[in-house]
Order: sequence, then structure tokens, then C-alpha cells
Amino acid sequence: MSALTANEPVRPFFAIPPGLPLVLAAIGAVMVGVLAYPYGGWRFVIATSIGVGAGFALYHASFGFTAAWRRIVTERRGQGLRAQMLLLLLACCLTYPLIAYGPPIDGLGLRSGAWVLPFGVTAIIGSFVFGMGMQLGGGCGSGTLFTVGGGSTRMVITLASFIAGSVIGTWHLPAYRGLPSMPAYSFIREFGAFGAVGVILAITGTIWFVSRRIELRAHGALETPRQTASLLRGPWAPAIGAIALAGVSVATILTLGRPWGVTSAFALWGAKIASGLGIDVVSWPYWSGGRAASLDRSVFSNSTSIMNFGIIFGAMGAAALAGKFSPVLRIEWKHIATAVIGGLLMGYGARLAYGCNIGAYLGGIVSGSAHGWLWGIFAFAGSSLMALLKPRFGL
Repeated sequence: MSALTANEPVRPFFAIPPGLPLVLAAIGAVMVGVLAYPYGGWRFVIATSIGVGAGFALYHASFGFTAAWRRIVTERRGQGLRAQMLLLLLACCLTYPLIAYGPPIDGLGLRSGAWVLPFGVTAIIGSFVFGMGMQLGGGCGSGTLFTVGGGSTRMVITLASFIAGSVIGTWHLPAYRGLPSMPAYSFIREFGAFGAVGVILAITGTIWFVSRRIELRAHGALETPRQTASLLRGPWAPAIGAIALAGVSVATILTLGRPWGVTSAFALWGAKIASGLGIDVVSWPYWSGGRAASLDRSVFSNSTSIMNFGIIFGAMGAAALAGKFSPVLRIEWKHIATAVIGGLLMGYGARLAYGCNIGAYLGGIVSGSAHGWLWGIFAFAGSSLMALLKPRFGL
């Protein structure tokens, strides 16, 4: 995720009254909870609140995967990557025991579940393509949502293209059927909850040390971390963002019984739009079986969708409190082009590879699944390639 409007000229649509975005964000978040309640009761209301908290934290911490991966490759700065490792370690220390032994208190309706999935050629292609799209689109799954909520007009284009790419991915997915794949592998199953935490500590610690060494060799000193100015108005230090998002990961598992995800909702939104335009998406294999029913139901019956809406409104509220909500009117054509291409690549890649940096990468790792780390490796490779190529094309 990159800066909200780093390349956009500061030319707002119109003069926005100072308190209006905050009021709209609050009304929007409440309405999502109200509309979701008939389908999931208080569990969905809580999920909406978790999404709002995620959007608030993502915005104030500027917590990124896109920018962090780009900076370690092009600038030899690893602060963002180390913040990611802190997030992963903190989340896994909590989720692994929950997944292995169940929620700590019975009778409260708490749940725990994991995504442990196979990883093969299809997922390799998808994660690599997604990584390339991250650098062109200027964000990832969660990054696109929180920057849209924060007022980035360019990222609205990225989101629309992301949705379109997701639909194309669901249509084309059968073409990859039958490609080789390795079986699912769970660190929790193999090593136990606390043994798996030890494995994650070793992996994240190694990445932390290597990124630190790279930065010191390139610059002689580590970049000074951003300090937290205000918890309410931001900005936040990266470590605060990591702690908050680890909390979001754990709260999602306890509330919904599965890890935090983002992009499956984009595919659903796009399929609904395509169906409304007369495209027979129901005949596609992806939308057969249980998924077919979701096309007829309200988007507010979909837990991923309501969390995504929460992220948008949470980020809008954070931007309003920071005094930075100011959508712009004019966007250069090359920024529109990269937003469209990047969004399409991310949407397509996400459908091939179990999701994005949240659902596939973070969700896989906090589940104790090897597919999360493998997704990260190939997405990082695609991201690095595009980060190095972009300057050659004036992007």
C-alpha cells in the first residue's frame, strides 16, 4: 500500500465541510451493521465493527504490503517489511493455540478455524501476477479498500478494475484445472501449536535480521520509525499498526470462525453486476454449488463484504479525523492506465491464488498453512519485478 494520493494533484472535487466525511463514515458504518444484522445477527454487527477498526488502523498506520515490498527492493529500506513480520508473529502467537485447542471460553459463541490449502502451479501464477498488479495498482487488497475510504480517486479506478479482474478470473479458472499441486501442509498439525510458533519465530526473525542487515549495509543506519502523534487523529507508528491488525486477525477468527479475507467479495460484487448485465455467470463452474446461492442473496449476507464495507468507512473516518479527506478531480492518463492494468492483474491473480495479501498471505500464515508463505514468496517476486520495471517505463 502506498501513500494515499502521492501522485495525484491536490484539486478537490469541491469544498467539503470539515465534519461531513466523519458524519458520513459513522452513518455508513451503522447502516452496514443494521443491514447485516438480519443475516448474521450480532456476529455480523461485530464483524462490521472489526472491519471499521481495520480500516481505521490501516489508514493511520499507513500499513502497507505494496510499499514495504517495493522499498526493500528499490531503496533497501526494510522498516515496512519488519512491521509485517511483527504483525505475523503477534497474530500467530494467538491464533495457533486457538486453532489447535479451540476458543478459550465455551458458551460465548466464539469460533476458531483455519485455511490450510494446497499450493501448485495455478497458485504460483496467480500470486506472481497479483504481486505485479500491486505495484501497478498502487495497493493490494486491503490497501485498495482503505485508500478508497481515505479519499483516493485513483484507487476507486483500481477497485473497479480489481472487481472486473476478479470476475474474469472466476470465468477463466477452469483453464488451469489439472495443473500439478503439492498437498496442503499445516505447521500446527506437524509441530503442535507452540512448536509451530517456534517455526514462525525462526522465519520472521530471519527476515527481520536480513532486512535490517540490507538496510544497514546500504545506508549505514536504520530509518527512524514514524512516531505515533495521536491514536485518534494519527499518524501511528508501524508497530502500533502491526499490533492493531494482529488484533483484527484474531478477532475475525473468533467472530466468523475463519481468517480475515478481502477479495472473494470483489468476485461476488462483480458477478452480481455481470449477472445484472445479462451475463450468465451461474453457468460458470466457479459459481456452481454453494456459491450459486450467494448470487441471489444480498451482499449484506456475505461476511467478507460487510467487513470490506467496514474497512472503507473506518478509513474514511480516520481520514476525516486527520483532516486529509480530499478527493481529487484530475488524474493523469498514465495513472489511470496503471490503475486499470494493476487492478485487473490483482483481481485475476487473486482468484487463481486463494486471495490477496490478506486472505492468502496473512490468512494462510495465521492458519499455520505453508501456502501462506509460498504465496508470499511468489507475490514478492512479481512485486519486485514490477517495482524494478516501472521506472523504465516512466511509471
